[in-house]
Amino acid sequence: MKLLVVVGTRPNFIKVTQFRKRILEKYSGFDLKIVHTGQHYDEKMADVFFSQFDLHPDYFLNISPNSPVKQMAEIMVSLEDLIDNIYTPDLIIVPGDVNSTLAAAIVANKKGIKLAHLESGLRSFDLGMPEEWNRLLVDEMADYYFVTEESGLTFLEKEGRKGKVFHVGNTMIDTMVAFECQIQANPILQDLNVKEREFVLMTVHRPSNVDHRKGIETLIRLLEYLDQRFKVVFPIHPRTRARIKDFGFEEAFVGLKNVFTTPPLDYFAFQKLIASCKMVLTDSGGIQEETTFRQVPCLTLRENTERPVTVDLGTNTLVPFDFETIQRYVDQVILGTYKTGQVPPFWDGKATDRILEKLQDIANENIILSS
Repeated sequence: MKLLVVVGTRPNFIKVTQFRKRILEKYSGFDLKIVHTGQHYDEKMADVFFSQFDLHPDYFLNISPNSPVKQMAEIMVSLEDLIDNIYTPDLIIVPGDVNSTLAAAIVANKKGIKLAHLESGLRSFDLGMPEEWNRLLVDEMADYYFVTEESGLTFLEKEGRKGKVFHVGNTMIDTMVAFECQIQANPILQDLNVKEREFVLMTVHRPSNVDHRKGIETLIRLLEYLDQRFKVVFPIHPRTRARIKDFGFEEAFVGLKNVFTTPPLDYFAFQKLIASCKMVLTDSGGIQEETTFRQVPCLTLRENTERPVTVDLGTNTLVPFDFETIQRYVDQVILGTYKTGQVPPFWDGKATDRILEKLQDIANENIILSS
C-alpha cells in the first residue's frame, strides 16, 4: 500500500515522526512518502527540527506565504501535480486541523483517493476558530478516522460518520516517548539558569487574548503576579511582543525581573521545560495533551477546548482570560490543592503501531475483495 502523509506545520510533523521508523522496522508492506506543504516554514528552524527527528520530507511544495485562501489553492494545485506526475498513493494521511490538512483532504476527495484523518473527531464547538471548520470538513471527507480520545468517538457517532472509526491513541505522545532520553538530556534548564519545579512556563499568542488592550493588560498583570513568586520562562510569539508594544505596555514588560523571554525553542528544549516546570499557562492546543501526559498542571487560557479529555481526566483546566480567575488557579498550584490527573487510555507511545496495524488490515481486506 502506497501512503502519502501531507503535513504543513511543526506541531503536525510531531504527530508523524514514528511512521517511517515503524514501517522500516515492522510494516514492510507499506511504501511511505512525506510531503511538506511549506504552510509554516523557517529554514533555520526546519533544519534543526528535521535533524532532531531524523525526519526529512520526500517532497516540498514550497508554497509562498500568503492569505489562507491563496495558500490552500497553491497546496491543492501543487499536490495534484505531484500525485499525477510523481507519486500516486493508495491512501492520503492528514494529521490535525490546519489549512494544509483541509487542502490535502479536498485533493484526496477530488482525485478519488482514500483519506485517513489523524486526530479525528476533536471538537471545540467554536465556529469562530478556523481550525474547527477544518476539523469538520476533513472528517466529512475522510474514509478512516483515527481517534485520540473517547470524545472523538462520541462526536463522530453523533455526526453519523459512516467510515471506519478507530480509537488508537495519540501519536504526539509516541514522539515524546521515543525521544524521552534526548528530552531529559537537554541542557535548557542550565542555559536559562532555572531549577526543576521552581519556574512557570507560559505561551500566549491567540488573537482573542492579545489583539486587544484588555487582553494585554491582563497578561501584564498576570506576569507581574508571577514575577513576584517564580521565574517565568516565556517563549514569546512575535504577535504578542508586537501587541505589548502597540498598547503601550513595553516599559512594564521590560521591567519584570524574573520573566525570561526566549526565541522559538527546539522540540527537545521545550519538552524539557514542560517536564520540569511548576505549571504551564498557555492558550495553545497540543500543550494541553503534553502536560496531561507528564502530569504537569496546565491552565489553558481559553473558554473551550477541542481536547476535553485533558480537562475531564488530565491535569488541564480551562480558565477565562481574566486576571482574578487565573490568579485563583495559580494559587491552587502554589498551595498544592490543584487537582491531580490521569493519563488517558492508549496514550502509551504505541498509537502509530495501532494505526499501521489497522491500515495493514484494510490493505489485506482490499486484496481479498479485489482477488
